[in-house]
Amino acid sequence: MSEHERQAYAPRPAAPVSRDAPLPSSLSVREARDAYLAENGFDTETYTAETVTLMAFGRTWSFPNRPNRQWAIPLHDLHHVATGFGPDLVGEGEIGAWELAAGCRTPIVYALNATALLVGLFLAPRRMLEAYRAGLRSLALYRQPIAYDALLALDLGTLRARLGLPAEGLATHPRRLHEAAPAQPAATREASASH
Repeated sequence: MSEHERQAYAPRPAAPVSRDAPLPSSLSVREARDAYLAENGFDTETYTAETVTLMAFGRTWSFPNRPNRQWAIPLHDLHHVATGFGPDLVGEGEIGAWELAAGCRTPIVYALNATALLVGLFLAPRRMLEAYRAGLRSLALYRQPIAYDALLALDLGTLRARLGLPAEGLATHPRRLHEAAPAQPAATREASASH
């Protein structure tokens, strides 16, 4: 990876944001991505790592991080940022439904999204249907010819417009965090538990 690519992928410190609604359209895509990654304990190094480790249902699985996945996962994370869907099981189902309808491009993306959607249909079928319907009116980044660093330079409102999303994003529920997310302050935990 070149130094320019390393800088484009490198997260920058982000101010805390509310998880009650999708991230504000006024943020740059880079700021929004970095806030999403930070609140979930993710980083950009996993985009190009040789292996990837996934946690679900209390289990951990590792597998090779193939080039198609390395290409797709940064764009997938920008879809999370733009829509406001979280990286919990329901949120991954929603993003899977949305991406399937908005346009995938590789077998691994289809397979991962179909798997996430199946889990989501079991947990929150109405939300999966809503996300799929929204995806039918959208165009995923997988189908758009634009460089990743150019996407990071946009403001989030512009990215949403490019994807065919409302200015405020799609999510109607607070973003839940990934199960491996860093501990939250007590006040934040209590507020999110009440939703």
